[in-house]
Amino acid sequence: MADRDTWVSSLGFVLASVGSAAGLGNVWRFPWLTAENGGSAFLVVYLLVVVAVGVPGLLAEFVLGRRGRQTPIGALRSLIGSKWGTALGSFNVVTTLVILSFYSVVGGWILRYTLASPTGAYFAQPQQYFGAMGFGPAAVGFHLAFLGIVAGIVFFGVDRGIERVSKVMLPAIAVLLVGLAAWTATQPGTAAGYEYYLRFDAGYLVANLPSVLGPAAGQALFTLSLGAGTMLTYASYIDDDTSLPRDTLVIAVSNTFVGVLAGLVVIPLLFSQGIDPGGGGPGALFVALAGAFGSLPGGPIVATAFFGTVLLAAVTSGISLLEVPVATLVDTFDVPRRRATLLVSLLLSATGGGLALSTAAFQFASGTLADLLLSVGLLGFLAVAGWLLPTDSVAEFRIGAGRFAPFSEPWIATVGWVLPTVVLFSLTSSVAPLVGVTLGLGGRALVAIAVTVGARLTVSAVSSR
Repeated sequence: MADRDTWVSSLGFVLASVGSAAGLGNVWRFPWLTAENGGSAFLVVYLLVVVAVGVPGLLAEFVLGRRGRQTPIGALRSLIGSKWGTALGSFNVVTTLVILSFYSVVGGWILRYTLASPTGAYFAQPQQYFGAMGFGPAAVGFHLAFLGIVAGIVFFGVDRGIERVSKVMLPAIAVLLVGLAAWTATQPGTAAGYEYYLRFDAGYLVANLPSVLGPAAGQALFTLSLGAGTMLTYASYIDDDTSLPRDTLVIAVSNTFVGVLAGLVVIPLLFSQGIDPGGGGPGALFVALAGAFGSLPGGPIVATAFFGTVLLAAVTSGISLLEVPVATLVDTFDVPRRRATLLVSLLLSATGGGLALSTAAFQFASGTLADLLLSVGLLGFLAVAGWLLPTDSVAEFRIGAGRFAPFSEPWIATVGWVLPTVVLFSLTSSVAPLVGVTLGLGGRALVAIAVTVGARLTVSAVSSR
């Protein structure tokens, strides 16, 4: 295998990882999910899930990535030493292809809105504009354009492409969001939006916990790029002197900060225009906000800044998703990076083009399928780190950890017992309705606990033979 790329600096790794996490999951998906699920109630549950599940789960991916020094297939195959590692790694690669297929369609939407914002082309009839461009030949064209931007960056590798771009785009996203949030605060009628978003509603949470928990857990996985192998791949390029626990905390906090900032822009702005924040669904960013920008002073300027910010976020996440299958061809099959980028891009051109032509296929891929794939992928990583290789995982955690080293034992216990139960609970909540089974909150919890205990005991018995 040819010499692998590496990060030039720890800062490059952190910024690229934050860019992977702080993409459309934060700026597109987070605001409308928050608006549809009780505002502050969703925000509180989401933050708790990020701390309890996201941080230790992200660290598990980083540990496996640096330990394996390859992309998911090669890393898991060498770490586990069996065909199951190849199977799980292949599953992760497929997951990234599925996600990027619909992701690039949304990226194409954002690219089109960014280009149309200076003239306000969609201000007069935002619903009709989105309906005309959301799916069809034009959507395919912009999907290909967005994919071309992402592929052009990955084409040049880790240090000359991904790291250089991330060092520019991430600060730009943060600055633009802060500026937009400050501008939103000056608009009339935003007080109700801030109250809905930031004032904790315990009554709503108690009455709707089951319906809020599922979307919050799914969002935490999606926004931290967990379960797809992107973070494992990024970690495979870092050195042993890097503190994985420290960088994990920095990445999780930075990612959450971007999401909260996006909410401070979108939700108060919708309230200021008298728009129902929970009624737009995934199209809220394009339809509701488009109408809002059209009625505001300096609307074209603000709209251009906003959609330009979202476009930057989309590109940074798209880069990490494309890097997984590209680096897999480079590591596993010794394909030159530039040829690998071209091959994967051609495949995604076809799969994403199909989703851009079918509303039903797009909604299934971007919703139910994505959540299931990410949950299963994360469960596999947790099983490897916490069940099959706990000693190796703890040793990797401690390398370069410094003052965080004493937390290795509590972390591995969390990875081995708590996180699989939480992920299985989320999976049960998603799968049960699909197969026509009705389970209450207690029933889903019992199933999750029983499966976790049974699976861990089975793995321990098999691995000890």
